[in-house]
Amino acid sequence: MKTDSFHPPLRTLMGPGPSDVHPRILEAMSRPTIGHLDPAFVEMMEEVKGLLQYAFQTDNPLTMPVSAPGSAGMETCFVNLVEPGEKVIVCQNGVFGGRMKENVERCGATPVMVLDEWGKAVDPAKLEQALEEHPDASVVAFVHAETSTGAQSDAETLTELAHRHGCLVIVDAVTSLGGSEIQVDGWDIDAIYSGTQKCLSCTPGLSPISFNERALEKVRQRKTKVQSWFLDLNLVMGYWGGNAKRSYHHTAPVNALYGLHEALVMLKEEGLENAWKRHYDNHRKLRAGLERLGLRFIVPEDQRLPQLNAVTIPDGVDDAEVRARLLDEYHLEIGAGLGDLAGKVWRIGLMGHSSNPGNIALCLAALEDVLNS
Repeated sequence: MKTDSFHPPLRTLMGPGPSDVHPRILEAMSRPTIGHLDPAFVEMMEEVKGLLQYAFQTDNPLTMPVSAPGSAGMETCFVNLVEPGEKVIVCQNGVFGGRMKENVERCGATPVMVLDEWGKAVDPAKLEQALEEHPDASVVAFVHAETSTGAQSDAETLTELAHRHGCLVIVDAVTSLGGSEIQVDGWDIDAIYSGTQKCLSCTPGLSPISFNERALEKVRQRKTKVQSWFLDLNLVMGYWGGNAKRSYHHTAPVNALYGLHEALVMLKEEGLENAWKRHYDNHRKLRAGLERLGLRFIVPEDQRLPQLNAVTIPDGVDDAEVRARLLDEYHLEIGAGLGDLAGKVWRIGLMGHSSNPGNIALCLAALEDVLNS
């Protein structure tokens, strides 16, 4: 068995995530490890919370990173806000709406599915119909930025509809945080989760979340225990809360949090609106080049997610062979299709540090060369 140190190859990451990690973040993560209850670390935790409030555009006191990937952020929202016997309306227009359904079922609740074609945004009219047909529903869940298709839904409109019918809202913003406009307070979103490895340019392994007071009140009024001890916010907030004395809950991933802190500092330096504009401007440059190569987008232009571009694979082209050659010959990673779109599309990411003109030029030149041959 080989026992040498592992040295990964240098790649350009333009798939659905992770994205390229900025050298400043890698340097931050290499700094000396200190205790997770060290006063200096606790001070940094408070800074992370404030920087995440900026990224989410919220004043919610419960804004923090879960010590696990975006999927754990999703589960944190569901296990805290959904109780057995409840009815939850889940909007599905791709893979990750299906994962929301799984969470609802595992909480002992009943999912009511609002289904849209993969590659299209969630249809507000369909949601409104479901809300009228199920007045006993307590929660509406939807994906703001569907990573499996590159479709972006109107979170503000969907949230307003849910509230009009007395439902709380859970929003998946894994691929949109830092890359597309999100206004947690402005849109009155109750609970939202994301990931660090997409537009924040950080490493995988942490999941920023934010809960407003309406959502927290439901957590406090639960009739049953939260089914996950690790993700129970009543316990986690003893560690991540704002009190001077922190209670031990788990050993936080200290160095990973250094990286997130640096990523959020960089987002603040760039400016949130500038980051949104950079992702959109680079999407336009990539779009022009892809269309010149004859590749078609599967998402209508007014519903596209700028940082995740899903294009159809031309007839007669071997999906796996093209991606393998891009990786072997150009050290370039793009993503395959998932679920219903497996073998039908490529997913090309322009997220965070990966979203730059040099990467666009490399991707277009490499694709053109491989497709021509």
